[in-house]
Amino acid sequence: MGRDPDKFAANDAVWRRAVAREAVIRPLASKDRLSPADIGLACRQLGVRRARLYELVGRYRVSPVTSSLLGHNPGPAKGRRRLSEEMEALIETAMRDTYRRREKPSITALHDRVRELCHSRGEVVPSWKAVRARVKLVDPRLLMRDREGAEAARERFDPVVQEYRADHALHIIQIDHTLVDLFIVDAVHRRPLQRPWLTLAIDIASRMVAGFYLTLESPSSASVALCVQHMVMPKEPWLEARDIKAAWPVFGLPDVIHVDNGREFHGKALTRGTAEHGIALEYRPVARPHYGGHIERLIGTMMGAVHLLPGTTSSNIAARGSYDPQKHAAMTLDELEEWLALQIVGRYHAEIHSSLQLPPASAWDDAVAARRHPLRLPHDRQRFLQDFLPFEERSIRRDGVHLFGLRYWDDVLSPWAGRFPHRMRVRYDPRDLSCVFVEGPDGTNWPVRFADLRRPRITLGEHRLARTELKERGVRAVDEQLIFETVEKQRQLVDAAGHKTRSARRHAERRDRSLMATENRNFAAPETDRDEEWDTNLPSLVVEEWS
Repeated sequence: MGRDPDKFAANDAVWRRAVAREAVIRPLASKDRLSPADIGLACRQLGVRRARLYELVGRYRVSPVTSSLLGHNPGPAKGRRRLSEEMEALIETAMRDTYRRREKPSITALHDRVRELCHSRGEVVPSWKAVRARVKLVDPRLLMRDREGAEAARERFDPVVQEYRADHALHIIQIDHTLVDLFIVDAVHRRPLQRPWLTLAIDIASRMVAGFYLTLESPSSASVALCVQHMVMPKEPWLEARDIKAAWPVFGLPDVIHVDNGREFHGKALTRGTAEHGIALEYRPVARPHYGGHIERLIGTMMGAVHLLPGTTSSNIAARGSYDPQKHAAMTLDELEEWLALQIVGRYHAEIHSSLQLPPASAWDDAVAARRHPLRLPHDRQRFLQDFLPFEERSIRRDGVHLFGLRYWDDVLSPWAGRFPHRMRVRYDPRDLSCVFVEGPDGTNWPVRFADLRRPRITLGEHRLARTELKERGVRAVDEQLIFETVEKQRQLVDAAGHKTRSARRHAERRDRSLMATENRNFAAPETDRDEEWDTNLPSLVVEEWS
């Protein structure tokens, strides 16, 4: 389904306004009728007239995502001109260099700096009021942090709480990673491999495990995305695929996702993905451990259970004693994943929680009943994961899209190839580079595969290893054919050495799991009602008619 055409060009200020709108519009869109009080309050909150409010509510009902609310007011205000993207960037630069400093310069000083930059570049100087308007768009907490210090910002804006509380189901979700205290074995030779990484999500109100993701890879934006997907989607198909006959009723979009300050939580894919679906992303304050206590206690509970399995590293060397975890390792990654699922739904959810004094499963029912609105699923489930995948921005060339030295093509790119003036977002799944998703100007994600469909599916990890080997061999101009030839040779070496070295078995296991997890992806083009617009700007062609 297409989205608001302004999404592609939205700067940060416009995006922040859309996020603020979504928080107000979402509860209105769920109501059958809007009362005068609802309308009046929303109009005051958003600073819009009734007609504009009805338009925004209507848009959101058709497409309940933040980007549907990106549109500008029709035309600039009387007596004002809309600034160009270049001028907006210039003001941002001046603000960063001049205004956001501990000396706390005035807006007049900021305007003077803008004037200097404009004169040096031959640009028309914006008005003092226009500059002040841009200052008002900056997050006041961040502005105070830059001008008065982090402590002043915390005292002014941080809530005064003794502990992190949630009022209802999916009010606040905490997510964190841990290196599992267990060595696993590979699925082919069943020899010691490595300790996997576990990403866990907990619903604070009920203490239910909202979702998890187990992987051989270190924490990344992709592991966060896959944990979020597991958390949000109904889990019946996932449980059935593993023949687990137990209920796991947690699903739906949360109000808030709370994370620590790891790099994988600060990427644009996560920040834009959460905002697109009306989820607030909050970061744990530094040196305030009680803000992350719930997820840390859950991790401790899960690892305590893992310590009873063969191959455990225990919590420390002293506790392990003379026990050799690699010698006793017995479980594959798939077996550990199923064991964790059983531990969660069959024991943890069913046992009395020490803080709640009732099982998390019972607390979940109470927490759902406390919600003012029903649990909500993503409007477009197929698109949901894509919104959280990492992305790069690329120009659409006449021969397609180039990403990581690989070329992609599909006829859907024809209207933009060599003509579209802006870069487009190209989302990719590190587990399988054979298909990327190109985000069109209207926000639709189009699946685009390798230009040469004979190319095998490869992972981003395999691609990086191949590029590294070619670089070490002194090959500077790396072409696509050389990359795939190198990947194939490396696969043969890894498979041949699989029974000899742990490193080879680790590479093989990561490759096989990544490609297996993505082999059933749906590459069908998304449905769109914009077909009549595709050829609007294409030149007419001479057609030879045969009788």
